[in-house]
Amino acid sequence: MIWPTPYAMTTALQLGGREPSRLVLPVVPLKSLLPAPSFRPPVVRPDDSLPGLHSSGETWPGHWTVERDEARQATRVEWRGDDASEFPWGKEKDHEQLTYEVADARSDISSVHGEAETDVDLPDRALVWRTQLDLSSDKTHFFYRYTRELLLNGELIRQKSWDETIPRDHH
Repeated sequence: MIWPTPYAMTTALQLGGREPSRLVLPVVPLKSLLPAPSFRPPVVRPDDSLPGLHSSGETWPGHWTVERDEARQATRVEWRGDDASEFPWGKEKDHEQLTYEVADARSDISSVHGEAETDVDLPDRALVWRTQLDLSSDKTHFFYRYTRELLLNGELIRQKSWDETIPRDHH
C-alpha cells in the first residue's frame, strides 16, 4: 500500500564540499498528520516447514548490552547474535558480534570492533568464513582495518585484508 506523506522520506549522504561529511536520515514526527497504515496479521501455516530443516537462535535482533563507565565518562555497547541451521545436506552455524566504544568528552575518538564467522559442515568438507573489522577515529582521521578468511577443513585457503587511514575531509 502506498500512502501519501507530507514528509520527505529521503536519506542523504554529503561528502566534502563546503560542508563537512554528514549523513542525513529521514525523521518522522511522533504525531503524524496521517493515520498509520493498517496491515492484516501474518498468516502462519504449519505446512510451511520443510522436512529435514531445523533452525535455532537468531542473529537479529541478537543480544545487546550497554555498559556505562562514569569514571571515564564513556559508554561501551556490545551486540552479538548466533544462529544454527540443519539441512538434509549439512549444518550451518553463524556468529556475529560488534563492540562500540565512545567517550563523552572526546566523541571524535571512538571505535567499533566486529567479528563474524560462518561454519558450514558438509558430508565431505568443512568450510569456515571469518571476518574481522576494526574501525576507529581521531580528530583528523578514520582508521579502517578489515580481514576476510576462508578455511577448508581447518586450513586457510584464502585471505584478504584492507588497512587504510582515511583523512576526515573537513580538516
